[in-house]
Amino acid sequence: MGRKLHAEAPDPRRNLTSPDVSLILIDKLARRYVMGSETVHALRGVDLRIERGEYAAIMGPSGSGKSTLMNLIGCLDTPSSGTYRLNGIDVGEMDDNELADIRNREIGFVFQTFNLLARSTALHNVELPLIYAGVSFDERRDRAVEALEHVGLSDRMRHKPNELSGGQRQRVAIARALVTRPSIILADEPTGNLDSKTGHEILALFDELSTKGNTIIVVTHEEDVARRARRIIRILDGLVESDEQAKVQEQPAMTRV
Repeated sequence: MGRKLHAEAPDPRRNLTSPDVSLILIDKLARRYVMGSETVHALRGVDLRIERGEYAAIMGPSGSGKSTLMNLIGCLDTPSSGTYRLNGIDVGEMDDNELADIRNREIGFVFQTFNLLARSTALHNVELPLIYAGVSFDERRDRAVEALEHVGLSDRMRHKPNELSGGQRQRVAIARALVTRPSIILADEPTGNLDSKTGHEILALFDELSTKGNTIIVVTHEEDVARRARRIIRILDGLVESDEQAKVQEQPAMTRV
């Protein structure tokens, strides 16, 4: 891989490819919000390590801090104290431009609400992160086609979101997350807007991606979704309550939606 955050000013510290350090290393991470006269402690000193190729679920009830932790891992927010190292690099030392760049190149987001452009085709939606990254037309088109083929949508590339089922829209979102070849796929309640059958099929796709070596982190409050991961991290009152290896059962073969 060997991607650099800024081609015009390469920084040897920021080569997000080192196999010798943990992909995610979080130490005493805290996040506080001031609301009026009160201070809300969303995270109270979380320690966490996630290695390359892991498939982990972060679970917790509403208000537990799991969404705050997801935002910090996704570089959508910055900690009040503690450190978050992505491939050995202290994310807290990055400026806004570098954080935007790392979100685009190193973290593939999958949201509950899909977040697709309604008037654009599936192909163009998947191309978007590569457009922002300055990738040439031919390369981004080839990579977008490859990503859509990978999620079983080779025959839906020219369709717009309103011409696709919920499961197909989520597959487009997953293809968009994959197209930059990120270090992490970060999924926030990825089955929340899907019926149970379609949700199962999307989770089967995550199973398949995991077996191919992708690092996947799913944030969920649903026990059956978490149990599809290989590891379950439970958050409560801003702290890691438990961290366990899940007992993964054999899953039925995946059916395309």
